[in-house]
Amino acid sequence: MNESLIDADQLPLARKSILPGTGFFVPDDEEDGPNQERIETLSRADTVVIADSDADGLGCAALIRTYHDDALTAEVDPTMAAHELPNHDVAIIPAAPHSLTDAQQQVIEYTSAGVTVYICDLCPDRDSDIEPLSELTDHADSVRWFDHHQWTAEYERRVRAAGVDLVVGDSETECSTDVALESLDEAFSPRFQTLAAVTRDHDLWLREDPRSDDLADFAQWIAPEIYVATVRRHGVDFPDAVEAYITRRRVEKERLIEKAVERAELRELTVPSAGVGAPDNTDDDADETEDASAEEDDTPLTVGVTYGRCSQNEVAEALREQGADAAVVVKPSGPVSIRGTETFARCHEVAKAVGGGGHPKAAGCKPDIYDDMLDYAHHWTTRGAIAKRLILDAFRSLPQEPSPEDDATA
Repeated sequence: MNESLIDADQLPLARKSILPGTGFFVPDDEEDGPNQERIETLSRADTVVIADSDADGLGCAALIRTYHDDALTAEVDPTMAAHELPNHDVAIIPAAPHSLTDAQQQVIEYTSAGVTVYICDLCPDRDSDIEPLSELTDHADSVRWFDHHQWTAEYERRVRAAGVDLVVGDSETECSTDVALESLDEAFSPRFQTLAAVTRDHDLWLREDPRSDDLADFAQWIAPEIYVATVRRHGVDFPDAVEAYITRRRVEKERLIEKAVERAELRELTVPSAGVGAPDNTDDDADETEDASAEEDDTPLTVGVTYGRCSQNEVAEALREQGADAAVVVKPSGPVSIRGTETFARCHEVAKAVGGGGHPKAAGCKPDIYDDMLDYAHHWTTRGAIAKRLILDAFRSLPQEPSPEDDATA
């Protein structure tokens, strides 16, 4: 294959913004199992952290590595390769909701019995996500799970029944790094207290501390091992080399955000209002009353919808400023990010309808609509038309919300 066709650095920005990154087109070594480097790392590990690869998940990993291994890595540079860093007794497996099962199976297969396992900043979306847990808890000395997403009572029950020490924080006030900081029996230095606070500022989209954008961007652009080593040594006060790296990468980031905002459209929808029950009419004249009631009971909702390779939070913020109550960002690689506002806090319900999950104001999913490369080709050329339609239908199909009065009397 002509590598120039998938080399993102060779593409004009307008094309780059509508296609996935180079990694999408490169065969994944983990399709047939982890690579040799991962296997060797796991075979040596006393402790393993399975964590989301964003700043919050990796913030948990930094705390856990500090808790189990005080030794700091020497000064790191963002241009160095992750394999140049020294080995640790605490291995990190970057994961995402769709790879949670594989990550657990890797621990079972490649680590020694009696290993300590942590799962961080990940929430099960489907039964397969927790199917390996019984075997994992049998294999490990202990399994602890730190998270702050919206869990169902059933998944909480089943995870605890498998022998997992599960701590789920309040998704409105805590990030997973907060949960790890509070749950680990360690008097962490002020540097890590600040790391948790600044991570929370971005993960909950508070945006009160400008350093939180640096954390989020650096975590997205750099190898997880380098991110963890950097925040362990420096906390949120990055060295000059890291600041220069972030500044350089941000030029393109801003241009990709602009492209996604330019192609966005605002869609006017209606969703069920709170506290609306079905009419009690049972006679033949009820149809007209029901139709009128349904119209009155619907709440108008403005949803900003766009497509592109971009930073979804900044795009969602721009759409909010244009009047959107919620924002949908469809990515070229297939996932969808859903962001809410003060007027819409049911993003996790929308995502759940399409096999995902998350928080009331921030959630994600990947619609199961990509069977082969022709489906992806259609996705790219139509700018995610099918995915957009599925998500908008999920908004329209939201179940009835109980009213505050119903909650109070339940």
